[in-house]
Amino acid sequence: MGEKLAEPEKPLTMGIGRKVYSVHNHVGRLEPWAFYEARGPISPADPGPETAEELDLFMKCRGIEKTLIIPNYGIPIQEQPFGHNELVASLSQQGEGKVAGALWMSGLPRNRELTEGALRMLDRPNILAIKMSYLLGGTADPNQWDGQTLRQHETIFRAAIERDIPIHFHTSPGGGSDITGFFEIIKRWGKDLKIHLVHMGGGVSGHIRLLSQWRDLIEGGYNVYLDTSWAIGFAVRKLLQELDRTGIGVDRVMFGCDEPWSDFESEFWKIQGAKISDEIKERIFWGNAEAQYFSKLV
Repeated sequence: MGEKLAEPEKPLTMGIGRKVYSVHNHVGRLEPWAFYEARGPISPADPGPETAEELDLFMKCRGIEKTLIIPNYGIPIQEQPFGHNELVASLSQQGEGKVAGALWMSGLPRNRELTEGALRMLDRPNILAIKMSYLLGGTADPNQWDGQTLRQHETIFRAAIERDIPIHFHTSPGGGSDITGFFEIIKRWGKDLKIHLVHMGGGVSGHIRLLSQWRDLIEGGYNVYLDTSWAIGFAVRKLLQELDRTGIGVDRVMFGCDEPWSDFESEFWKIQGAKISDEIKERIFWGNAEAQYFSKLV
């Protein structure tokens, strides 16, 4: 018997009972790669949407009313995510006031020309964030940057500050993306620069470190924002309980589904199933994202 093909997705005929905006969704194809000990190239995630029609269908099938889109990335080729910046810009412009874009940039000196090209695209319609990650090399710890690396980061940060847009930073549980490096970035630039820490610091160690400093960061006047995608259950519960109890940082946490790497349903229920006030759920599902990103859409 032949392999049964998956049925195509269909738009929801009934709503999910909430207004939902996602501040984390990848677009574009990622070529297969021989990850880790794989004997041949594999594609760990489905392709992200590549046309306005595909993105619109993706949103309608999940009940997402507005979304921030980001280049799909993950293979160790520096040029690859830069190659999706034009797609992000095009889809954001075609999004009929429902799609914002984050352009890929790099603090690595070897990517200076590619980053300069991305900087020139920042004033395209509905480009409202910059995306950075150290998964492809480098470190988030500015104490380890050489002079060229520091200058390239400062150029990117200055462009974001001038436009009042966030840097959308991927965080991981260890290695070059560990949250401790981001604390150094926050200390140096976080009172002028909006810093969106994706995945809540990444993994158990990152979650615990971030949660232990969350109140101090907010009360210290740092412009730190979070989304809860890929965060482990205990961390999301703890954060939401603290928001419900104290209200500290209640305007800084947003919903992101991180499709196609994560899945909308599990990310949705981390928030929907929490025993917190409906007012806070409304803020996380759409209110905070509207204030920080989507109110600027044209």
